[in-house]
Amino acid sequence: QVQLVESGGALVHAGGSLRLSCAASGSGFSDNNMGWYRQAPGKQRELVASITSGGWTNYPHSSVKGRFSISRDNAKNTVYLQMNKLKPDDTAIYYCNARLLRGGTYYPLWTWGQGTQVTVSS
Repeated sequence: QVQLVESGGALVHAGGSLRLSCAASGSGFSDNNMGWYRQAPGKQRELVASITSGGWTNYPHSSVKGRFSISRDNAKNTVYLQMNKLKPDDTAIYYCNARLLRGGTYYPLWTWGQGTQVTVSS
């Protein structure tokens, strides 16, 4: 069973930057599409960025385009999320997971980790 450990979250002022990391133990990391998700208080978890095994990226949430950048290091079984120009609305717990495509829908492949808290003050 793959374990996910997210890190890098912190309290920052609006306009600041953070780089999140997610390390995956076990095998299978390099073969899978990976995603960064976030969950704000009282809201559902949402995907903010994804990256294929080959490095193609996608940012389905329009508010993060141009500010967030996802990358991966398959040799280290780690996926990163560089977040710039942070806004108070980015405040959430951030999680990563592999994404399994089944029947046209993506599902989280592994058990969720603890996540890492990002708090952006105004």
